[in-house]
Amino acid sequence: MAISVFDLFKIGIGPSSSHTVGPMRAASLFIQALTQQGLLASATSITCELYGSLGATGKGHGSDVAVMLGLMGHAPDTVDVDAVPSLIAQARASQTLPLAGGHNIRFVEKEHLLMYRREALAEHPNGMKFTACDAQGQPLKQSKYLSVGGGFVVTAGAANEAVLTEYQKVPYPFTSGAELLSLCEQHSLSISQLMWANERTWRSDDEIRTGLQAIWRVMRECVQRGLSRQGELPGPYKVQRRAPVLAAQLRERAERTLADPLSVLDWVNVYAFAVNEENASGGRVVTAPTNGASGVIPAVLHYCDRFVVPVGGLRGQELAMDEVSNFLMSAAAIGMLYKLNASISGAEVGCQGEVGVACSMAAAGLAAVMGGSPAQVENAAEIGMEHNLGLTCDPVGGLVQVPCIERNAMGAVKAINAARMALQGNGSHVVSLDKVIKTMRDTGADMKTKYKETSRGGLAVNIVEC
Repeated sequence: MAISVFDLFKIGIGPSSSHTVGPMRAASLFIQALTQQGLLASATSITCELYGSLGATGKGHGSDVAVMLGLMGHAPDTVDVDAVPSLIAQARASQTLPLAGGHNIRFVEKEHLLMYRREALAEHPNGMKFTACDAQGQPLKQSKYLSVGGGFVVTAGAANEAVLTEYQKVPYPFTSGAELLSLCEQHSLSISQLMWANERTWRSDDEIRTGLQAIWRVMRECVQRGLSRQGELPGPYKVQRRAPVLAAQLRERAERTLADPLSVLDWVNVYAFAVNEENASGGRVVTAPTNGASGVIPAVLHYCDRFVVPVGGLRGQELAMDEVSNFLMSAAAIGMLYKLNASISGAEVGCQGEVGVACSMAAAGLAAVMGGSPAQVENAAEIGMEHNLGLTCDPVGGLVQVPCIERNAMGAVKAINAARMALQGNGSHVVSLDKVIKTMRDTGADMKTKYKETSRGGLAVNIVEC
């Protein structure tokens, strides 16, 4: 369960939080466990088995590369993304891996990195099993991990008491939208203020502020990289990067766009494209709440920065860090509700759990920055998800490219409209956020497995007919 804003927003690499960030963290956790138990030096081989959605789309999502990097001791938030190709090429050429950067073992992918396309672990669609053996081939340690979405990794069979205990420490615990609104009203707090008070359970104000600044900095840097890099994305479909071309077109016809109020949405599309094209190429992104949906919130935050006048602000001013914090804290509160009561994993509930949740979070954040009450913020979040219900996860070729990149742009535009609709009302609405979250969870349970990040349904199988 997510208990912190920094659980929802994590700095990592593309192309997938559940299929890249998760496996990298799981591999790293396994190596840490071997080290702590004094078993690393005795290990001569490690076999990594990926199941379910990880096995079905792992190649396209870079799960193989992620596992190898994790075994080498690299972390998603610190690995040098530009050095990754050479690190992997060297490991493949030598057929060895330096565990934790030092202890070398023989590692041949076709023997030691196995992907089962049609077999899943009982606990979750994104399951992994790691087995370390000694020189006699005897198992030293075996662990199963579950990548449950957004880069979250849990050990199969592990108890959740520690997480629950941590959650009980916060001054304003909530597990539903209704409880969140009640606490805000009872204590005369905005959603952002309530979240900040809870975050103080683990961090000082300076640490919180520094962490949020880092998230916003990575989001901006990701957009700038996406706008500066042209060419094709990795993979057989030769998908062209569009963000720099679209941005150049908008700049060339700057005078003409003044007469077109919808040109603002063209820029929103550009921001989302820039982030998701970087994600698709394995670049540095912020899971928000997942990599597959990592373009929605940065696109809406850039829209805030460039086109929205915050309450008490002036047009043309750069978005103040207080407003960025307001946005991210409000969005995180909504994301926590989905993480707790449903899922943010495409392999569990389809893309409604990724782009749908990101849209809901972004709508809440934008409504907060534009001066919305807690009830209006909750309404914006509800609208954002209500019109993403049933959204399938059907990546063509297992790549986070088609339809994922455009889908993020659509999610950002929906979020902006959802916030505007909510702000035109008083927060009163028929369908509550809690009801729409339950509906999303039920819809995901009813959705056929082939539409949940397996590349065995939808566009993933019909692309050849187009």
